[in-house]
Amino acid sequence: MRLGGTVISPDKASWEEHLVASRFRAIPAPFSCDSPKDEIERCCAIAQKHDVVIAEVGVWKNPFDAQNGAANLNFAKRQLALADALSIPCCVNIAGTLSPIGWDAADKSNYSAEMYERIVLMIREIIDDVKPKTAFYCLEPMPWMIPDGPEVYLQLIRDVNRQHFAAHMDFVNMINSPRRFLGADKFVEECFTSLAPYIKSTHIKDSRMDPRRLTTMLEECAPGEGGLDLVSILQTIDRTLPKDAPVLLEHLATFERYSAAYEHLKKAADKAGVSI
Repeated sequence: MRLGGTVISPDKASWEEHLVASRFRAIPAPFSCDSPKDEIERCCAIAQKHDVVIAEVGVWKNPFDAQNGAANLNFAKRQLALADALSIPCCVNIAGTLSPIGWDAADKSNYSAEMYERIVLMIREIIDDVKPKTAFYCLEPMPWMIPDGPEVYLQLIRDVNRQHFAAHMDFVNMINSPRRFLGADKFVEECFTSLAPYIKSTHIKDSRMDPRRLTTMLEECAPGEGGLDLVSILQTIDRTLPKDAPVLLEHLATFERYSAAYEHLKKAADKAGVSI
């Protein structure tokens, strides 16, 4: 696999230096379709120079937002077109929500039959309008939003019925119950075994739950700060995905935090007998 993550740098001038120091072999795109062309070309050239794969282009906008939904949907299309033009395999977003309190919030409507149908039609529209040749539109799973499990994701892939709709893997986001947390090894194995043919990019992190606290609270955390068996998870990824599959750290605030997480996973990979 190609282990990587977001490169935190104080300015554009030192981005290449921080990329090299990070030891990352895969990164999310540090630009968007709204970035200047020369900036995009510079980042791509630097990544290629150091044999670093740009694994995914992020959208991270709610296509069902009451005020900005149309603009957000258009941005998703332009991001997919950018990914396709640059041969970046994964353009990723969340499904979206009707919640008035946040672009990625939990809401009872997230699981309604009407919302499911809107998600299917939205994905079809994005892909049909862009007509990508190499890139795939993907949804990142969420704890309280479709898709929230491998079987739901597989059904969504069947219902969307478009060749260029694929899967983005975030198994921690789908560990949304004590049952899944306590049986995480088996659940993560199920996620990758079921979805492996469709996975274009993977996020890796840890999860924690206080077994004495009522009511249950599950928290995403950095690798090594939770209760997941990362050695086993790395072996599962290595066994089910192509050898150069991108696996990205995320949601860490500083370069130092990313470096510490990378080092923890490197030790786990050495123990697992997995090349990163």
